[in-house]
Amino acid sequence: MIVQPKAMTAMATAVILTFIMLIAANQTIAGDLNPDGPPGSTMKTLDEIPPSWHQKLPASERFELVLDDAAVLDKETGLVWAKNANILGGLTWLQAVDWCRGLSVADRKGWRLPTVEEFASLLDMSQEGSPKLPTDHPFTNVQSSYYWSSTTYEGDNTRAYFVHLPTGNVSNDPKTYESYAWPVRGEE
Repeated sequence: MIVQPKAMTAMATAVILTFIMLIAANQTIAGDLNPDGPPGSTMKTLDEIPPSWHQKLPASERFELVLDDAAVLDKETGLVWAKNANILGGLTWLQAVDWCRGLSVADRKGWRLPTVEEFASLLDMSQEGSPKLPTDHPFTNVQSSYYWSSTTYEGDNTRAYFVHLPTGNVSNDPKTYESYAWPVRGEE
């Protein structure tokens, strides 16, 4: 007779209970199992499926004007960008963070500076000229300059990452320098 350690027995019990809970949860999501009742919905429309960062859409399909045409939905990422890419002008990093936090566009709050990854996702490096944005993008007042991201540089917390729109380069500067702020809404 082999004796199992108590830890193994407890772990096996936990695995079995987790499996049972998953099965029970799946049954409630699937809808009523009574054959006389209506079936539960298992299909989603394309509008209900969250954006996926793996897709690559042409600008004509990628961007949609929203919020009374004051903002642009990026269907590749699900982020909503202010249509006007230069609402205020040059700001230090802290001013840009504070300004975005208090901003109201089309009577909507919840704006912030994009992370460096979110900002980089907007770039189209295949563009010959400046800015490195997709052809036929709907944005206005885009500056051929530096734009702050919300991402602090890991090697020095007095610096933050920026995106240089003419080249698409990502680098970092002291947070006391002035750059542009391009507000975004959505998941961070």
